[in-house]
Amino acid sequence: MKNVFFIVGPTATGKSELAADASAEINGEIVSVDAFQIYRGLDLLSAKPDAATLAKAPHHLMGKLPLLEEMNAEKFRKLALETIAEIHSRGKMAIVVGGGGLYIKALTHGLSRAPAADPDLRAQLNELSLADLQEKLRQLDPSALVDLKNRRRVVRAIEICLLSGKPASAQRTQWKSAEAAVSGGVFVFRDREDLYGRINRRVEKMFEAGVIEEVRGVGPLSDTASKMIGLREIRDLLGAEMSSGQCIAAIQQATRRYAKRQLTWFRRQTSFQQLNLSVLSHVEAVERISQAAKTFGVARE
Repeated sequence: MKNVFFIVGPTATGKSELAADASAEINGEIVSVDAFQIYRGLDLLSAKPDAATLAKAPHHLMGKLPLLEEMNAEKFRKLALETIAEIHSRGKMAIVVGGGGLYIKALTHGLSRAPAADPDLRAQLNELSLADLQEKLRQLDPSALVDLKNRRRVVRAIEICLLSGKPASAQRTQWKSAEAAVSGGVFVFRDREDLYGRINRRVEKMFEAGVIEEVRGVGPLSDTASKMIGLREIRDLLGAEMSSGQCIAAIQQATRRYAKRQLTWFRRQTSFQQLNLSVLSHVEAVERISQAAKTFGVARE
């Protein structure tokens, strides 16, 4: 991972703006790590950076795939490595930016050798309620770091346990362990009240910018794209199942919960330098990130 620097953290922290300014400072190019921004369309719902931010530095893996295409960590890793190689061929540093923890882990540590899905077992598990699946996973793997509200991930973790005969958490030991030796980066975050306020305001601006009409006009979606935060709530609004105020509040709450899970994941899974953006100005944060990226680049030469 020579000449690859990571800027990671929860949604609405301000990563996009920081990365764009830092990349311009060090003449780098940005590789986006976002399971939803990689799609073409739903720019407001997926909170893609605005045109002014995108113009500051070259951005990659943003708006690349049609909404009907499925996405996973293995496919992302392949696309990202190809993109990073292209950036390096131009003599530039790749700045990997995002909050997609599993996708980032796929780059820093590679992919675990988990068993392939079994259709019969998957069908059996899909007949169980989420509560039953959660209890089954707790029995099989009490240490599993899985979002227990995400049915698909709970089912996959159970599959790994049953098909491999080992806890899903044990698969992490197959990842390369020396992250600090191969990857440089920063983990940016904010104090809770600051972050939650930014999330609430961003959702409000999303509605002011026309996200309802954006969702109204969208066609068929892949299973991955359909998991975009806010999609279900806005569709409920369009179906007159909730009011505009209820919809905004529901999306704000779902986004805050997502950010909380991201914070927990990054604190457990990365050894990157931590930067609290609530106590730094934008200029100070850009300077620290730029200097850290330059130092890492020199150290890896």
